[in-house]
This record gives sequence, C-alpha cells and structure tokens, in this order.
Amino acid sequence: MASLSVSLPFKPLGVFSSFLSSLSTLPNTVRDADVPHLFREPYILSGYRPVGNSWRFYFLSLFQMHNETLNVWSHLAAGVLVVLRFSVFAVTRGGGLVGLTLNGSDGLGLYLDLSCLPLVYYFLSALTYLSSSAAAHLLQSHSELAHYSLFFLDYLGVAVYQYGCALALYFYSSEPHWRRSGVGEVFLPAAALLAWLSCACCCFAKLSYRRPYPLHRKLCQVMPTGLAYLLDISPVANRLANSTWGDNPVMLLHALQVLLFLLAAFFFSCPVPECFFPGRCDLIGHGHQVFHFLVSLCTLTQQEAVFEDFLSRRASLMREHGEWRLLLATVSFPVLVLCSALTAVVMRKQVERRLIKEDR
Repeated sequence: MASLSVSLPFKPLGVFSSFLSSLSTLPNTVRDADVPHLFREPYILSGYRPVGNSWRFYFLSLFQMHNETLNVWSHLAAGVLVVLRFSVFAVTRGGGLVGLTLNGSDGLGLYLDLSCLPLVYYFLSALTYLSSSAAAHLLQSHSELAHYSLFFLDYLGVAVYQYGCALALYFYSSEPHWRRSGVGEVFLPAAALLAWLSCACCCFAKLSYRRPYPLHRKLCQVMPTGLAYLLDISPVANRLANSTWGDNPVMLLHALQVLLFLLAAFFFSCPVPECFFPGRCDLIGHGHQVFHFLVSLCTLTQQEAVFEDFLSRRASLMREHGEWRLLLATVSFPVLVLCSALTAVVMRKQVERRLIKEDR
C-alpha cells in the first residue's frame, strides 16, 4: 500500500519547545534599588524587569510575572473583547456598518454611511488607547528613550479615545435640548481642544519632572484630563439627570460606566492599597492595576451603551444633526490624531536632545 507523507514547513512542537526554552532563560525580576529612579513606582519594591535588555526580552516578558504583567494583559484582553464585540455587532445588528452592501443583481457595492462614522471612530479610538497603553507598559523598561516615547504614545492614545468618546456621545447619546445649550454649541471644538491639551500636558509633565514627582506634576496630568472627561460625559450626565431610567434600560449602562470611571480615576490618582502595604502588592493588587481593570470594564460598558444609542437614533441622525456636522467629524477626528501625534513627536525630540546632552 502506498504511503503519503506530508512535510510541514515548521514543526509546531519544536516551535513551542523553543518558545518555552526562551521563557526559561528570561532574567529574573529585580528590586527597585536595581533599576534607575525613572522606572520605579511609589511603594512598589520588587517585580521590576532589568533595564537595557533586548526588545525580544520585553516582548517575551508578556508571559513572565512582573509588576506590569496585569497592566498589560488587562488592556490586551479588553482590546480583543472590543474588536470581537464590534465585529459581531457590525455583522448582526449594524446593517451595513462596515460600508459594504448587496445591490441586487449588481453584486457587492461600497457606500459611505455617515451615520455610522462616529461609531467607527469610537471603535478605532478605543482600540488605539488600549493597544498603546499595553505597549507602553510592556516595553517601557527597554531604555530611557523608549520609556518616554512609549508613554508619550500612551498619552496620544488617551487623547484619541477622549475625542472618539466625545463624538459618539454627542451624536448618539445627547438630547436635542442639551445640544441647543451653551455647552452643546461649543462641545465638539472644546472636546477636541481639551483632548489635545490633555495629551500635551501629560507629555510635558512626563518630560519636565523627575522622581520623586511633586504634586503639581500629578495636577498637570489630571486637571486637563479631568476637564476633558467632565465635558465629554456632559451629554450623558444631562440624560441621567433629566430622564426616567426605567423607560430606557440603556441608562443603567451609562450610569455604570460613569461609576466605573470615577472609581478608576480614584485609583489612578491615589497609590492605594500599596501605600498601606509597601511591597505586598507589587505583583498583584496595586492601584494602577485596579485602575486598568476598572477603566477596561468602563470601556466595555460604554461600548454597549453607545451601541444601544446608535441603534435607537441611527434612523433620525441625519435629520437631527445635518450632514455638515457629520462631515466635520470626518475631518476633525484625523486632525486631532495628527495634532496629538505631532505633539508627542516634538516631546520625543526634546527627550533625545536631553539624553544626548546628559551623555556628554
């Protein structure tokens, strides 16, 4: 009997064995005294990765237990869930959300549905902030330049997400009387300005202050970001204050996302619980990990609320807002991304110049 042999281009078991072997050779984590001050966090005494190793080491450290592991995985997992949920929604309930439709005997045809654009921007912005945050926490220990550059990327992601949220909440979650108010009239340009300002201020604070950080460094980061959030959430806050929740179940989702964000903001601003138990929460349970977990839940909850608002208001969107406002959103979002990216690049150049000066 003839035999058939198949030669695979690679051996899966061999690749997996090589991967496990690579993990076993990763350097052990070190104490805070063994890394420069730039890479230390208050009350976190151990679990640091050695600075100055290869990029390969830091990528592989995704599967190593250190004090950034849960920060990375929380946002990676949330990013995967955001993509899967958006994909399912677009296919099953979006009704042409992806811009592709059947035109009878003509087959497939492409079209642009402006009413979907803010939702697509919202999805892209959520994916941007989750992936940039995960990259920053995974790779920042490579070098001082990498540390600054990656956190500038993180701040860029936050700014993009802020404006993506603002667009989605304005077009899908706001009420007509709120849009006619003073806040509603200036909402979109003000949201874009504050999103850029939060990116610029966070980058400036990161660049200008060294550990131990003074209080005004935290204020420089938190104040513009907090103002941006207060503005961005104002259409939802207006609905929560003036609507009967029982008539619309989506209000519970909006209330939950606000609560989750406020809790996340608390853990971002305060080193709790590690300040009470220095060294005991190094790998699991420190405040920034709790912040990542809560803000991921907030994003997933907010996405569900935005989906429901989109479905209920999509049919009337063009009539209520007009085509020109949606076209303005088409332009304003990439402009905000570009301005924030240029700001991060300029700040990175400043870091490069400073490091070169210090090495002389």
